[in-house]
Amino acid sequence: MISHVNHIGIAVKDLEQAIENFRKIVGFTDVHTEIVSEQKVKIASFKIGEVLIELTAPTDESSTISKFIEKRGEGIHHIAFETDSIQNDLDSVKNLGINLINEYPVFGAHEMLVAFLHPKSTNGVLVEFCQPK
Repeated sequence: MISHVNHIGIAVKDLEQAIENFRKIVGFTDVHTEIVSEQKVKIASFKIGEVLIELTAPTDESSTISKFIEKRGEGIHHIAFETDSIQNDLDSVKNLGINLINEYPVFGAHEMLVAFLHPKSTNGVLVEFCQPK
């Protein structure tokens, strides 16, 4: 069951520049960085209230983030909803006619299982379901 918004993903070209830019804007002090090799990205995340903002930069030209930036430019990439039963929620939305990018969860940042719903089925928004491992 979906419990809350976990994070908002923002695609960026230069992670260090984006960290400094957002630090100026919102004044966070703690930032978590991580490389997610399976996704070919490096992320930096910080909390605003209860929601993580996840800055995501490609580590390889073949990553989906690199392709996203090439096609659409930097900006909001996805919104992630946390669930306690990711596979059940994927199956449920699929049965309701929502197209999935991931039929099964994969490993993501923050030791989460993640799966994406296709934006053609979600009003143009890339939606992620995530569940702590």
